[in-house]
Amino acid sequence: MRRSSMTLFSDPCSQYSHRVRIVLAEKGVTVDIEDIDPNNVTQEILEANPYGTLPTLVDRDLALYESKVVMEYLDERFPHPPLLPVYPVARAQSRLWIHRIENDWCTLVDNIIANPEAKKTDALRKEFKESLISISDIFVEMPFFMNEDFTLVDCCLAPMLWRLPQLGIELPNTAQTKPLFEYIERLFERPSFQESLTDLEREVRA
Repeated sequence: MRRSSMTLFSDPCSQYSHRVRIVLAEKGVTVDIEDIDPNNVTQEILEANPYGTLPTLVDRDLALYESKVVMEYLDERFPHPPLLPVYPVARAQSRLWIHRIENDWCTLVDNIIANPEAKKTDALRKEFKESLISISDIFVEMPFFMNEDFTLVDCCLAPMLWRLPQLGIELPNTAQTKPLFEYIERLFERPSFQESLTDLEREVRA
């Protein structure tokens, strides 16, 4: 079925779909967002994306999947406000941060959600919690992650930070973590972040 507008097929619970929804809201893009059960994807999605994964973005004749590809496409297609730095070195550094976040943290979050009761999961929770505490100092100097401006890196971090109660992680509220708590508050208060939340995601912190 050919669509005349942009459509995002989105998992209403997934951090990867959530980050794309944040980008769309930040850009003010008019888009149809269809919540999809990842275990029951439609034929339409399979025709657009051979892997049947979410999120999948359909923009007229173009179909994109893999959240990082979708986010960068949206940032280039709708350049204001820019969510990656202008200069090549800074852009590359942002991409590298996203790569490290995916390798080091997204994997932890995925494993915790997939096996919340497993014995080894407590060790994963501890690792993620300690990693977050260790980056608190970053936000003393800059309001966002390694940047004065909100970027795609923050779009990747925000969904994980929102899901901390679901992960069974409570950060200690100390002088050391104060800059991190202030960063989290800045993220969650952004209108684009509030707009990006699904009903199921809101329940995480209800």
